[in-house]
Amino acid sequence: MLIKREITSELINSLKEFPVVALIGPRQSGKTTLAKFILDKTPGAVYLDLELPSDKRKLSEPELYLSRLTDKLVIIDEIQLYPELFPLLRALVDQNRKSGRFLLLGSASKDLLRQSSESLAGRISYLELHPFDWREIGDETDIETHWWRGGYPLSLLSRSDAQSSRWLRAFLKTHLERDIPSFGLRIPVPELKRFWQMIAHLHGQQWHTQKLATSLSLSSPTILRYRQILEDLFLLRTLKPWHTNLKKRLVKSPKVYIRDSGLLHSLLELPNREALFGHPVVGFSWEGYVIEQISAATKHKYELYYWRSQAGAEADLLLVQGNEVCYTVEIKYSKSPTINRGFSEVRRDVGYPPGYVIYYGDDQFPLRKDVDAISLTKFINLLKL
Repeated sequence: MLIKREITSELINSLKEFPVVALIGPRQSGKTTLAKFILDKTPGAVYLDLELPSDKRKLSEPELYLSRLTDKLVIIDEIQLYPELFPLLRALVDQNRKSGRFLLLGSASKDLLRQSSESLAGRISYLELHPFDWREIGDETDIETHWWRGGYPLSLLSRSDAQSSRWLRAFLKTHLERDIPSFGLRIPVPELKRFWQMIAHLHGQQWHTQKLATSLSLSSPTILRYRQILEDLFLLRTLKPWHTNLKKRLVKSPKVYIRDSGLLHSLLELPNREALFGHPVVGFSWEGYVIEQISAATKHKYELYYWRSQAGAEADLLLVQGNEVCYTVEIKYSKSPTINRGFSEVRRDVGYPPGYVIYYGDDQFPLRKDVDAISLTKFINLLKL
């Protein structure tokens, strides 16, 4: 069984320091499994799943019920279904401000929950749990399978690729028909599905609001709202371009990626991994997969950007601290990668930080004096996180 040891340790430490801890992340990423691990290790702890009518009935008089559990850890799953509970939690915490009173699980981003949870400012710690990244899966599988199936546990650990694909299709259907409406977002299912599939076909490419709005016969504000919804549900990543005060004409549109590679392949209706390797999206899919693995590994140590000038000079990824570009990265789906001339121009413009080409291989070797080809695993290791 796969265990997220790092986030488990962070969660235990946060419960020792804060009255309220919120564990947030996409559905089916393992939040409930982790919470039940904490439940088993905490004598007297109480678990409530707000999707169960029987548990929700216990909170018909929430103040009366929760005030009796002052000395117990109370775990509340799917907290976004009961946003009016947050002010009561603040009042209860202020009456008895001891650590480890409430563990809240939510399938929405901190930004989406902020309006409801702002009354808990100073009392709450947020931790994000995402599908398994490459560092966490150890010897369970190989990198190709992880890339094809994605990191959701029930997809990744399926007995076969066919079973994984069935799970992903069901997951997408549930999101469209139940999960997104549960946030009060009244969006026609066919419309949102078309939008989501269109994003999959634009995976790794620059975002153009008006072009997408015209293609889907929707307004620009609607398109931007749908994009924000998918970001808030941890399903979509927007990678912003890096801007400096250089007198250069730089592209200012973000690039968009479906965050989980398995979901991307399901949205594209690819029947098997052989179909992926022959599909025009394969390079973009590998690019998005690599970016997601680096993001998971760095845990906000670096800000991630891309660079593209109007003249075409491009770097797929910049790892930035403050105003300093620490690494410039190209990502190639190739066993024999080469360096684009534009990549050298980017490195010159940002001060010649170390340059790497992350390729679909296992080794590290020089492509020129100051740029190495490197595997994804070796690149993450050299960051010394």
